[in-house]
Amino acid sequence: MKYYIIAGEASGDLHGSNLIKQIKQLDTTADIRCWGGDMMEQAGATVVKHYRDLAFMGFIEVVMNLRTIFKNLDICKKDILAYQPDVLVLIDYPGFNLRIAEWAKQQGLKVVYYISPQVWAWKEGRVKKIRETVDKMLVILPFEKDFYRKWDFEVEYVGHPLIEVVKAAKEAPSSPRFSDKPVIALLPGSRKQEVKEKLPVMLSMARYFPEYQFIMAQAPSLEDSFIKGFTSAYPNVSVVKGQTYPLLLQASAALVTSGTATLETALFGVPEVVCYKGSPVSYFFAKYLIKVKYISLVNLIMDKPVVKELIQHDLTEENLLKELTLLLKDEARQQQMKADYSVLWTLLGDGTASRKAAEAIVGFVR
Repeated sequence: MKYYIIAGEASGDLHGSNLIKQIKQLDTTADIRCWGGDMMEQAGATVVKHYRDLAFMGFIEVVMNLRTIFKNLDICKKDILAYQPDVLVLIDYPGFNLRIAEWAKQQGLKVVYYISPQVWAWKEGRVKKIRETVDKMLVILPFEKDFYRKWDFEVEYVGHPLIEVVKAAKEAPSSPRFSDKPVIALLPGSRKQEVKEKLPVMLSMARYFPEYQFIMAQAPSLEDSFIKGFTSAYPNVSVVKGQTYPLLLQASAALVTSGTATLETALFGVPEVVCYKGSPVSYFFAKYLIKVKYISLVNLIMDKPVVKELIQHDLTEENLLKELTLLLKDEARQQQMKADYSVLWTLLGDGTASRKAAEAIVGFVR
């Protein structure tokens, strides 16, 4: 059978590659064409467009690149029609994929969505369009099944694909130690504007804990010169690239930007403080549009404040020092957090999300 898969970000490339491996095991004749990245290509798919040419983040960047985005949509539609897949599989990336889903339904194509857009956080009304255009939705967060049921749309929960990824990282051969000192990891994210706001506060902690080595995981999208502008004043801060998981395996604590990184950090069992600070304009719109109690996936999934969130005006040197001190010195807090992490791991499935998703997709089109 012929599968057309669309992933528009690095995380989609990762989860898409694991999905492709499982599809090929279940369907040995599978022919897979995709929009994705190097990992999906290595898994055996033909890549039409790399995600690095698709990743426009933030309202202003999207507006500035509207012509390119619409051109990509047109290229994608023509390629799908020429390929005539048995099924179209969309992975997250809602701004692009929801438009493709609507068009694909009009063409009579079968549409499966793997990794739901976060419609429960904002633009909840989009569920109506999803229900009309998506034949099968595969969700990865436990509360999403009940959320969609509220909208009279039955979806399938397959578990979170990060479980299998983190399991593999934990079982991999140990990396050399980054430092003889205990390590505090800094994960400030990949968006320049947000890094500018958050990183100075995160780095300031290095002055208070000279007995620790602070190590920052640099996103591939950030230039070395940009990062050095912040870190050069701190002799006990070093930077690594492409080694986030080995870093988390060695970390005693972590300061983490909101997003998937908060969940990855928790799955590695690292006590963390969640840090978010955007421009005043971005924060105003986010606060107005986003309708959730927490910003970290850890707290959202557990439905309680497992990890401390310091957001916007609360992300100050004083507040962060207090919270980091608690993480490092308060044994009861550490134990409670790790106990909650254990429950979180159980909630996210048994590490077979990619297999279950592949079974659902292959079974749907056979």
